[in-house]
Amino acid sequence: MHKVPDPHAAEAATIGFDDFLAVDIRIGTIVEALPFPEARKPAYRLVIDFGPVIGIKRSSAQITEHYTLEDLPGRQVAAVVNFPPRQIGPMMSEVLTLGFPDAEGRVVLIGPSVPVPDGGRLF
Repeated sequence: MHKVPDPHAAEAATIGFDDFLAVDIRIGTIVEALPFPEARKPAYRLVIDFGPVIGIKRSSAQITEHYTLEDLPGRQVAAVVNFPPRQIGPMMSEVLTLGFPDAEGRVVLIGPSVPVPDGGRLF
């Protein structure tokens, strides 16, 4: 289990550009959002389409405070696609959907300001 970073912590240690390139962050479109009542903290199950190379992946996201299940399909989100899958309760989370904390620490999803092709890699 990984620790969620403190949003008010000091700046992280300097890394090399190759370290950045090792993290594969892609854009995908949420095709389905489902309730996740088994999660320890309120969360949704997401099904995200990352295009023809990466394909469809599943994720658990603690985003219930800012988003409803109906808001999410069709929304583009950024996710780390090259972490190993993680068991989250009864589901296997295949990608880490990314967001920033608001002033109260609730997750706000990251997405492009204009539509981009699914599967595009962050650079």
